[in-house]
Amino acid sequence: MSFSAADLSVFDALFCSIAEEMGAALERAASSINIKERRDLSCAVFDAAGNLIAQAAHVPVHLGAMPMSVHAALAHRPPGPGDVVLLNDPWCGGTHLPDLTAIAREGPFLVANRAHHADVGGAAPGSLGLARDIHGEGVRIPPVRIVKGGEFDEDLLALFLANVRAPRERREDLIAQVQTLKRGLTRLREATERHGEARLVAAGGALREATARAARATLNALKPGRHEFEDALDGGLQIRVALEVPSSPEGRLVVDFAGSAPQTDLPLNANLAVTNSAVLYALALLLPPGTPLNAGVQDVLDVRAHEGTIVNADYPAPVAGGNVETSQRIVDAVLGALNLAAPGRIPAASQGTMNNLTIGTAGRTYYETIAGGAGAGPNGPGASAVQTHMTNTRNTPIEALENVLPVRVNTLRIARGTGGVGQFAGGDGIEKEIEFREPAIVHLLSDRRERAPYGLAGGAPGTRGTAEHRPANANEPRKLPGRFRLEVQPGDTLRIRTPGGGGYGVPTDSRPKNPQEKQTDGDLR
Repeated sequence: MSFSAADLSVFDALFCSIAEEMGAALERAASSINIKERRDLSCAVFDAAGNLIAQAAHVPVHLGAMPMSVHAALAHRPPGPGDVVLLNDPWCGGTHLPDLTAIAREGPFLVANRAHHADVGGAAPGSLGLARDIHGEGVRIPPVRIVKGGEFDEDLLALFLANVRAPRERREDLIAQVQTLKRGLTRLREATERHGEARLVAAGGALREATARAARATLNALKPGRHEFEDALDGGLQIRVALEVPSSPEGRLVVDFAGSAPQTDLPLNANLAVTNSAVLYALALLLPPGTPLNAGVQDVLDVRAHEGTIVNADYPAPVAGGNVETSQRIVDAVLGALNLAAPGRIPAASQGTMNNLTIGTAGRTYYETIAGGAGAGPNGPGASAVQTHMTNTRNTPIEALENVLPVRVNTLRIARGTGGVGQFAGGDGIEKEIEFREPAIVHLLSDRRERAPYGLAGGAPGTRGTAEHRPANANEPRKLPGRFRLEVQPGDTLRIRTPGGGGYGVPTDSRPKNPQEKQTDGDLR
């Protein structure tokens, strides 16, 4: 069955629109502000074998790892008519435990969504604490049928809710995930009636082939040979990568992480799904604009990560930060190597952390990531106060945060001058201060506090992030590390400044060429 370029464009838009509509419905139906306001969710459409056909423009670390979750579900609990399979197990394609993935089937297609729940149990409110193994991070769910034949398994749901904080919110968010899968199934039925099942299936395969051709053409434009780069998480946890760019037009890009740090008892281990997701994202950045993002990108990759390392951790390693922090450093390392293979095309390092903040008070949990600076590139400065690379979430509105928690946001503004200087300046980070009105337990899981985001082509690195706690009865704040647990009292404040992006190119004068510097320092409200 043949398809013209116009046909493929139409079918890609069709499949993507189904994923986007599921996401919009989940955003509206969810209860927690992390899903409703920050849009910490992702949706996608797969073929019967679990290969990605299309995705919405959601969170890269979710989407790149999701195919492994779908494959695990098909292998262990394949969904039948009216079923929904739920999982979060990092060794079944999950990312970290708060990300719950729900999967359903419609004929020869599957739909899936992944949403970050504000708590799934464990030792720390928000389930992103400093646990030493996976069991301290929350409830670990292998592929299970949470819905059977259209009916919730209330016993299984009760077991899950008994082990999490704010169970009512968790229940409502999970129901929203299940219900919005039905929207995707309805749209697939409508598309099948309109185009016929055989043509729709063939279109999915043709889109994959077209993307694989585009990805292979991108590889063929890279400098052949071996290109190595190294970066590290705070504490000296090294991420080493070697790209082996094939000289043959039909070869695959080998991405080898040999020499990376052994897995650790810190919550910074990435599983293979997260590492693979970061590599997919980095390569996708080089694809021609408009290229459909599907399993065709994976077809040209060979990702190698030794078991028992920080980029392919074994059970029972803690993984809470592997998804949010180590994924960012993997991207930095892969982009650094790609800069050697495609000089003049790669930007400097962005902030390199998601600045994961969790707050737990009596009966309530809250989670957010805090934006920072993007790296400058060969064509212009980096953006300020944005989520970068493996996250694509929104800022939490101050009004929403103050409505759900007993806190006051005293400051939220761009931290001017934190981006690295260069011919083009890196984007600036954010300064945020929160004042607490009730006792709370606070965790921060962040990075780039020791090693700054790198500049490229003579550009300077961005500024490292900081955190400070000022007790209510103290005159001076005390500095905090990038990863901590803190018990706060009414009147205490926490001030976080996120890293800036690296600069690009040798400065041509004493002033960085960044049009954003003309903006005022007004609050980001």
